[in-house]
Amino acid sequence: MQNGNRLAAVDLGSNSFRLEIGRVDHGEFRRTEYLKETVRQGGGLDENRNLTPEAMQSGWDCLARFGERLAGFSPDEVRAVATQTLREARNRDEFLVRANEVLGFPINVISGREEARLIYQGVAHMLERSEERRLVIDIGGRSTELILGQGLNSTVMESFRVGSIAWSKRYFSDGQFSKRSFEVAEIAAKAVLDEAFDAYHPDNWDVAYGSAGTVGAIGDVLVAAGWPAGTVTQEGLDWLLDKLVAAQHVDRLRLPGMREDRKAIIGGGVSVMRAVFSLLGIKSMQHAAGGLRHGLLCDLLGTTDTEDDIRFKSVRRLGTKFSIDTVHGERVGKVATQLFSQLMATQSATNPALEARLLRKLNWAAQLHEIGSHISHSDYHKHGAYILDNADAMGFSLSEMHRLSLLVLGHRGKLRKLEAVLTDDDLVTQLMTLRLAVILCHARRDPDLTGMTLERADPQGTQARLSVRKGWASAYPQSAHLLREEAMAWQKTPWSLEIQGA
Repeated sequence: MQNGNRLAAVDLGSNSFRLEIGRVDHGEFRRTEYLKETVRQGGGLDENRNLTPEAMQSGWDCLARFGERLAGFSPDEVRAVATQTLREARNRDEFLVRANEVLGFPINVISGREEARLIYQGVAHMLERSEERRLVIDIGGRSTELILGQGLNSTVMESFRVGSIAWSKRYFSDGQFSKRSFEVAEIAAKAVLDEAFDAYHPDNWDVAYGSAGTVGAIGDVLVAAGWPAGTVTQEGLDWLLDKLVAAQHVDRLRLPGMREDRKAIIGGGVSVMRAVFSLLGIKSMQHAAGGLRHGLLCDLLGTTDTEDDIRFKSVRRLGTKFSIDTVHGERVGKVATQLFSQLMATQSATNPALEARLLRKLNWAAQLHEIGSHISHSDYHKHGAYILDNADAMGFSLSEMHRLSLLVLGHRGKLRKLEAVLTDDDLVTQLMTLRLAVILCHARRDPDLTGMTLERADPQGTQARLSVRKGWASAYPQSAHLLREEAMAWQKTPWSLEIQGA
């Protein structure tokens, strides 16, 4: 990354949307501008887990303002992610279509573990170098991330569906504060977090760090009351609880250091923080300067593993976990990418960067196409698609994992199950070449591709022609038969595949 390059990170949190802008200075990021708006989108999910029209509009309005500030930035200078609220929202696609447009850059919804990885990177890069074993905690609006790590390396990452907005809506919706309501909220939070006890036991870390809004809001109140800056202690939490209970209602809160926009969710935040302290035996937590958006900037800077390195590792990890035949997966990937490159080469207009991304994702889909066979042989493509749609894979957004799942689902069988997405030219190109590669590798050995070519057969690009050399069909009659059946399958779609010489 060259000196002076601009970078920007956009974090669509459940409570606040944040934009951080800066420049590269001798390999490090220097902030030049920071914008934060309390959108509180996490409070805009209705009983059916749909974002209300008001919640969507407030999000779009904020992103439009961010988009104006990002005018002139190139796509490789900006990264935008959304977290728990959009992970939950059933109508997130409706929100994202407009959100991407007004921001001017794609917004990726990331998994809880990917969020945790990025949080740790952001925290670790803003701490002094140390060999201490760290516990990093981020209590957000609708989720809480817990991470163990040492130095720049995170080792254990998890996300739990408990947060300041969700708990405030559930246990303090009327604005009333009582000792009993805090007890109930804390017990409920412990029930969600209980499974974290073994992995995050006090024996497994030396220092606890708190990241993001909740720890900052609590810390601000404690500092204003004379407690040490940069630290939240059990004694401080006990004092704050007493003050909240004494106020009895959010409207009567008069605490120096507490911002108005935090009053409505302080009950949930304090109850979740107390649950974490109690469950994990925390006596004192240091306030960390870094967070999710700083982790995004680290990825953009390349000061962590590159995004592709992380995703390659995730693909390998999934393959190992589900006992995939990696040799065969790589074989299918090699054939699929070769056919894909041939097909793309016959297009009049090309985009090398896009083609490289499509090739990588096609190769990953090929490597993982049998991931569901560990569950069932007959319907392994369906099981594989389900696994990928629900797997936490570091470096991948939820939309990227869904795209891989579609390719795995469609690599065999009838094409009508993917009818809704056959309008996506790039996906169809990936799908066709993956299906052809699976057919050509059906004997689980390297196929004979000598003289075989795949090309566009019409100006519109909806027809493809696979040509084989003379004598190939008689030498490989089963492969030729499967290819002819494949051509028939594509006849039932807006696309067509012609097999020439077989």
